[in-house]
Amino acid sequence: MLEIFNLLRWILLDLFRSRRSLEGEVIALRHQLNVLRRITPKRPAFKSFDRLIFVLLYRLAPTVLDAVTIVRPETIMRSVQWHRAGFRSFWRWKSRRRPGRPKVPLEVRQLIREISLANPLWGAPRIHGELLKLGIDVGQTSVAKYMARRRRPPSQGWRTFLRNHADGIASIDLFVVPTISFRLLYGLLVLRHDRRCILWLGVTAHPSAEWIAQQVTEACGWESAPHSLIRDRDRVYGEAFTRRVRAMGIRDRPTAPRSPWENGHAERLIGSIRRECLDHVIVFGERHLRHVLRSYARYYNGVRTHLSLGKDSPQPPAVQAVGTILPLPVVQGLYHHYVRI
Repeated sequence: MLEIFNLLRWILLDLFRSRRSLEGEVIALRHQLNVLRRITPKRPAFKSFDRLIFVLLYRLAPTVLDAVTIVRPETIMRSVQWHRAGFRSFWRWKSRRRPGRPKVPLEVRQLIREISLANPLWGAPRIHGELLKLGIDVGQTSVAKYMARRRRPPSQGWRTFLRNHADGIASIDLFVVPTISFRLLYGLLVLRHDRRCILWLGVTAHPSAEWIAQQVTEACGWESAPHSLIRDRDRVYGEAFTRRVRAMGIRDRPTAPRSPWENGHAERLIGSIRRECLDHVIVFGERHLRHVLRSYARYYNGVRTHLSLGKDSPQPPAVQAVGTILPLPVVQGLYHHYVRI
């Protein structure tokens, strides 16, 4: 403390002294330092306060290194570096990562997302309860954090209905086919959703409710009829059709007005029929169209693979691993079916 007081006293006194007096005193001090270095060549030992004074002087005026004689200037520079390293260590300790909530493992995060996607009506409390039953101890807030985000609230929409009841759903739709004489023929498609199997392809020039009712009876039968039948709101589905469907125990499910995507399976299949068959064939008449569509139905059900069925056909044949591969033309030679003999 006394050293600090003396240092401050000399600093205040030097403010009122002349420049000649200060220069003389500086020269005298330098000569005394040279004498001391000559008499005692031993390396002097600095206290922490001495190092602090040199560091502060260097911060205020870096040219003081030219006036240092009892130590080398590199010594003061190392002291300055130690000072910086100390500050770095202090702020590194201040900004250290403190312990908090443990990180949720990657497997648990993926499981939470899969459960939330598979059960869109479940919230974080329900998923948290299922995880506790599986022996996974995780917080409910963490479950809410890693759940799959949705743009709109989960609801049992039309797509959910189709996915949950695909094994008991069939769809029906009409499509138009022009002939070589520009006559319009109508094709009727009946599709089973569970295996994407074509139940019936009918052809007529004058569709009516009675004719469609008869086609549905021949396609589905009275014993293996589906639970629900999806159709659009065409006026051709009249009273005779609805009575026949109701008598067979089938629930009539008309789509919303101007919503063809609600009958997407049938619409997609009609597009496939056009792209893969009718766009490459010139239809001569009703009998010819019926023959072409039935050959395509056999190809579609027994040979053609589907991505939705795991690259399998609706009526999968047995896998043949032995024999010579032989191509068989199908659909009037448009495609080939490869078998082993």
